[in-house]
Order: sequence, then structure tokens, then C-alpha cells
Amino acid sequence: MTTEITKETMGFQTEVKQLLHLMIHSLYSHPEIFLRELISNASDAADKLRYAALSDSTLLGSDPNLEIRVGFDEDNRTVTITDNGIGMDRDDMIANLGTIAKSGTSEFLKNMTGDQQKDSQLIGKFGVGFYSAFIVADKVRVESLKAGETQAVSWESDGSGEFTIEPAEKSTRGTRITLFLKDDQKKFANGWELRSIIRKYSDHISIPILMEKNEMPSEDEENKDEKKAPEWETVNTAKALWTRSRSDISDDEYKEFYHHISHDYSDPLKWSHNAVEGKLEYTSLLYIPSKAPMDLYNREMDRGLKLFVQRVFIMDKAEEFLPLYLRFIKGVLDTNDLSLNVSREILQKDPQVDSMRTALTKRVLDMLSKMAKNDPEQYQSFWKEFGQVLKEGPGEDFANREKIAKLLRFSSTEDAKSEQTVSLEDYVSRMQEGQDKIYYVAAESFNAAKSSPHLEVFRKKGIEVLLMCDRIDEWLMAHLNEFDGKQFEDVARGDLDLGKMDSEEDKKAHEEVEKKSEDLVKRVQDVLSEQVESVRVTHRLTESPACLVVGANDMGAQMRRIMEAAGQAVPDSKPIFEINPEHPLITRLDQEQDEDRFAELTKVLLDQARLAEGGQLDDPGAYVQRLNKLLMELSGN
Repeated sequence: MTTEITKETMGFQTEVKQLLHLMIHSLYSHPEIFLRELISNASDAADKLRYAALSDSTLLGSDPNLEIRVGFDEDNRTVTITDNGIGMDRDDMIANLGTIAKSGTSEFLKNMTGDQQKDSQLIGKFGVGFYSAFIVADKVRVESLKAGETQAVSWESDGSGEFTIEPAEKSTRGTRITLFLKDDQKKFANGWELRSIIRKYSDHISIPILMEKNEMPSEDEENKDEKKAPEWETVNTAKALWTRSRSDISDDEYKEFYHHISHDYSDPLKWSHNAVEGKLEYTSLLYIPSKAPMDLYNREMDRGLKLFVQRVFIMDKAEEFLPLYLRFIKGVLDTNDLSLNVSREILQKDPQVDSMRTALTKRVLDMLSKMAKNDPEQYQSFWKEFGQVLKEGPGEDFANREKIAKLLRFSSTEDAKSEQTVSLEDYVSRMQEGQDKIYYVAAESFNAAKSSPHLEVFRKKGIEVLLMCDRIDEWLMAHLNEFDGKQFEDVARGDLDLGKMDSEEDKKAHEEVEKKSEDLVKRVQDVLSEQVESVRVTHRLTESPACLVVGANDMGAQMRRIMEAAGQAVPDSKPIFEINPEHPLITRLDQEQDEDRFAELTKVLLDQARLAEGGQLDDPGAYVQRLNKLLMELSGN
């Protein structure tokens, strides 16, 4: 049953109004991008119709040949893009043309600076789809008839904040978009201009893009006033790019195809195009983007490859072919080994999907490994954008854990720079003689990690320590137990064991200090019994008076903060308080006879240890009062 349509005036979604205002009033360095975006949308409409026709062949009717037509009228300053794809009804138009469904839009708008040049570049990189029409047009009309329905619908807007929807006269399936060009954009109402844009941006589109032939003026006086029916010609290659031989495809064509499937105006960092034959037959074209999308860290983001079966479009976001930690990969997969009526439920159970997933995951990891080896600078650019997501890999992909580990990058005490450039292979190659562990410290920030008191003994002995400050690092290390046969050890957890790095002389000195400090340790333990698990003499510190240590089986401070911020229950645990008896403050503490004053000084040291590791105080006011009291005593007041 077809719902009767009357003329309605509606307002754009808030984000759309903001985006339209920015595009209309900002400088835009690539206005011709509108044609690429609208042709890409028309191509998607054709793909959707092909897929829908698998279950209902009547949708194709008497017009099975899918195509896109681009027309223009120089006198009236209009450009028209027409397709005979799936079409839209009233609800489709409101959903597709009145809102932006792309996640990350709010974050995108927050990044706008007010600088026209910077903002225009950001708009271009974001990819604005249908709304790019308003860059060149002061009015846009969309007329569409959805396949299988009888009532066409018209949508019209000048981009000022409202749009109208009303019935339309259109008897053929598909969508016709008419752009009424701004006076300063009238150059686009020209056949040569439109042809050059199509060949530059949309040559890879797999269905024909037609334009009227350019006819030379007739010199025949008798026939010069006779109007001939227009002849249309295909102006693109009209062959799916991934079906062509790699040797026949230029880098520019690969890049434009990436723009088409990703709606990302930035060029990709790398790509891999492969045809596999044998037990499985499929072709894949995988891209590594150069810039992370706004919603990269949202694990529920739309992701996956465009799936084609025997050249027929099946699914826009087939997420089953790559693991979640590779969700940034864009591309196309075309296979002969799945049925045309494949559904998401079938994909999840098909063993052939598992085989392709394994092979495609290996291909992406191999791409990254080659990049890291052959072009470290380019890989560093990749790591800056996607490193934190790749760190999810060891916990999700046991089979490829070693491969992923080789791709990880960290900061370290070797150069103490915040940029993460040190690989685990680099670290192992620099390990000292007798060193059998990979040491690391996890903290809330790079500065907190770099300044951690737990590093003092390692600096003294010249042992390199990895500095971890990404929020995912502690979770990562819970799943990455070893590398190249070397165990990882958190320098702020459990008993510190330097193994052969500690001489017999060092061990004997430690034992003597422990024995000598037994009474002091007991006094401190009595004061802090409710706040710490235990008190002991440290082997980690050379310059600081005290530090906090996490129990060997307890959750680290960084992970606790993450879980608490997420509102999750965190198991109760207390830290271990380690003191350095050779530090002047601890020596002074040991000499204090007034037990109340001793307790106050001890609590100040505990709070300082919490602050040194980047933690927060339970009672900042009490800490300030104690510190002020001590300062007043020192000043003689």
C-alpha cells in the first residue's frame, strides 16, 4: 500500500545545518568534488538494486541495464545526474538527505577552527557526500521513484536550513538530481569540464556513466535547424577496477577508487591488490588509510569491506573478513565461493569466510611489516594514527600475536622522547649481557612514566625500560607475556628481580639494609596499616624516599582508573609501600621520637608516593594541611 504524499516543509538536523553553513561560507579548494560524490551515490544505488533484485527480479522491470547519465544546460546553469538504481521514497529522502548518519560528525564539527582555509581542507578530507552539491549550487532538487513503487517524490532545498518534500512526476525507477549552479560556478555547466572531472575522479565506476556526444555545428544549411535526438556515449571505463590487471592500473586510479569507497579525501598510505586462485577464489583490494576517522576508538563503529559475489554487490560493511583490531582497513572483496543470497547469519557460520579472514588478516599484517622494514618514516606516520588500535591485537588474535608484537612501538628510557619509535626487536638488540627480561613501566602520561621513581635503579645500572602511557597499555601487557623468549616485567609490580644484573655484593647489601631497618618498617606499618598491604625496604629507589608497588597478582593503577571511569566494579586491593632507608628524609623519619609527628611525616611520604606515580589523593585537603604544618615548623612559626 502506497502512502499518500503531500507537500511538507521540514528542518535539517542540527549537524546538517552547521555543515551546510560551513561549506557554503567557507573557501573550498576542490569544488569539483561534488560530481565525484554524487556519481558515487548513484553507483551505490545501482549496487543496492542489483542486490535487492536477487530476491525480487521484478524490481528490474523492463530496464535491467543500469547506468548513470550526466547532463547540463549552459543557458539555465544546471547540471543533472540521473541513475536508474534503487531509488528513494519519502522516508528514505528524510533519512538520507535530512540527516547525516555518518558517526563522528559531532567530533568533526568540534574540530572546526574558524579559519576558512583550514576548515575547507577538513571538509574535503571528511567527505561530505550529497551535501557537497551545495558547494556549487544555490538550489538542489532531487526527484526519485523507488523500485517497485508508483509514486515519485521530490525533495528541494536552497541549503539555508529547510527542505520541502512533495509528490513528483517521474515514471521511471531511480533518482534525478538537478543542481542550480551559483553564478560563480557556472563553468560546471559545460560538457568538456564535466567529462574531465568524470575521467579524473570516477573512471573506475563499474557501471556506464553517459553523456551526450559533443556534436560539431552542422554546415548543412537545409538541416541546421533540424533537431536530432541526442546521442549518448560512455565516458568512463565502466569496468570494476579490482577486476583489472594490476599492471593496467595507475597509482592515481587506485587512489581515486579509495576515495570512492571510503569517502576520505586524503590519499591512502598503502594498498594491496591480489587475486587468489585454488581452493578458494577471490580478489581483494585492501587500503591502509593515512588518517584515522573520528570514530576510530568506538568499537561499535561501522567497519568492514565492500563484499561482492561474482561481481554482484552484496554488502557495504562486511565485518566478518577482518578482526576488530584492523577495523581501520578499507577495501573490496569479490569472491566466487559464496552464494549470491548470502546473509550476515550465513557469513558468521561459513568456514570459507574463516579461511578468507585468516588470509586477509595475514595480508594486512604483511603489508604493515614490509612498510615498517622498508619505509620506517611512513610506518611511523601509520603508527601515530592507528597504533593504539593495533595494540588491541595481541588480546584478540592469538595466532598472530608474535607478528603483531613485532609491529608495536613504544617510548623508552633510551631516548626519553614521547614519540613511540622503539620496537621490541630494537629493545632486545640493546639488552645488556645477562639481562633476560624486557622491563616496562605503565603510567597515566608520558611525563609520569619518564619521571617514575621505579626507574631509578634501572638508570643507575644503565638498563633500558619501555615507557607505556597509552590507556590500553596495561591491558595489552596482560595478553603479551613474552617476546623472542624474553618475559615482560612491570618494574612497579611485585618483588623486583634483576636476576644476573644484581651482583652478589648488591644482594648482600640489600639484606643488611633490610635487617637494619626492621624497626622502622614496623613503625611505618603500624601507621599505615589501613592504607597499604605491607611496608618493606626498597631495592628500586636510589634518589626518592618512597614509592608504591602493585602486588604481583593485583590490578594495576592505570587499569583501575580506566575501569572506574567506565563505571565497572574494581576489586579491592592495597598497594605495597616501599621505603628507601638511605634517603635523608627516611633517615630523619627514623630519628623522630614524637609518634604523632612521626605519623604525620609518614602520611606525607605516602601521599607524595601516590602523586609521583600520577595517582590522586583520597583527601587532598588533609595532605595540604600536613604540608603547611611542616613548612610552618621549618620557618620557625
